[in-house]
Amino acid sequence: MSKKTINIGLFGFGVVGRGLSELLQRVPEADVRIAKVCVRNMARHQGEAPSLHFTTDPKEILDDPDIDLVVELIDDAEAAYHIVKGSLERCLPVVTGNKRMLAHHLPELIELQKEMKTALLYDASACGSIPVIRNLEEYYDNDLQISVKGILNGSSNFILSKIFNDHMSHADALRLARELGFLESDPTLDLDGWDSLFKLVILAVHAFGVYVEPERLFNFGITHMNDDDIRFANEKDRRIKLLGLAEKLPDNRLTLSVMPHLVSRNKYIYSCEDEFNGVVIKGRFYGKQFLVGRGAGGHPTSSAVLSDISAIRYDYFYRYKRMHSETPLPRFSNDISFRAYLRFTSDDDLQLLQPEAIYERYSSETHQYAVARINLQRLHDVRAELIERRMFIAAYPPD
Repeated sequence: MSKKTINIGLFGFGVVGRGLSELLQRVPEADVRIAKVCVRNMARHQGEAPSLHFTTDPKEILDDPDIDLVVELIDDAEAAYHIVKGSLERCLPVVTGNKRMLAHHLPELIELQKEMKTALLYDASACGSIPVIRNLEEYYDNDLQISVKGILNGSSNFILSKIFNDHMSHADALRLARELGFLESDPTLDLDGWDSLFKLVILAVHAFGVYVEPERLFNFGITHMNDDDIRFANEKDRRIKLLGLAEKLPDNRLTLSVMPHLVSRNKYIYSCEDEFNGVVIKGRFYGKQFLVGRGAGGHPTSSAVLSDISAIRYDYFYRYKRMHSETPLPRFSNDISFRAYLRFTSDDDLQLLQPEAIYERYSSETHQYAVARINLQRLHDVRAELIERRMFIAAYPPD
């Protein structure tokens, strides 16, 4: 783009949308202005930002010849899809932060932006202020990646930090996260691992060139974590972290999952606290690279949006280099087994998981737990029952 001032059509004026507006006021040298904002409730937002032009009609932005770039920051995935698709079809570059929409529609949108020769950038969709996607695109654009693992949801990490460091109750930590604006409008997206799952699907495309439908992945969150699980972690000198993991196995299979992990002190992620995200990229020859940054809140995410806007000004595109690798792409598989901590109520609960081996077992009047080897596909198959029975599961690596 050679135009001096870029006119943005903004969809959504929630925490991140307001954050972007505030950021642009503080960074006037960016030569970017919000020309119009499309929202559902004009009366509410006009009072918050009387200087902005609000509308409830998407076409007032999409069909405006003076709009140079669309920024989509709403929480409705279906509506976001139509906004992004409509923008690309009109050759309007788009920046989006909607990870749920991307996780379900990425292959179609990749083809559409290629066909229309129009940029779609979404670094803001994964890990807040950390430029993970661009790093995977530009620096780790080869076959050397072994794994991408990390805290992909700053909200759940904030809650876990308050529980383990400040000894807050789960309910109080949840309440504080909501007051600070860290939680999604639907908090189960954060607590049950869905937000991390959507981000992991996106990261796998850039890290390994493989798109996997979200419903094929196992995700399990911290909603049913209780004091017994926290006590176990403390006794083992570990912390519970909700982690996403994409790992290439020696036989060129790729496994993806989101679940709590019992993390030992010698891991980078152990000390990643509060609303921060931390991502470890591991590869052959270069070892481990650790990226850390704020992952929740309006300003960290809006700073990633602004970075994407700046990149579009310089005609930057994602090139999806790994998807076009000359070497065979890895095949997704849930058929792996690993050591896990399992907290349950009855023997029937344990048998539901069909453990391959049991290394440790404990029973009391209030609860039971086991350390066992279990299969990821089995977990995926019985996920709904695990939740219904209020069981808790955490990966428990031996190191």
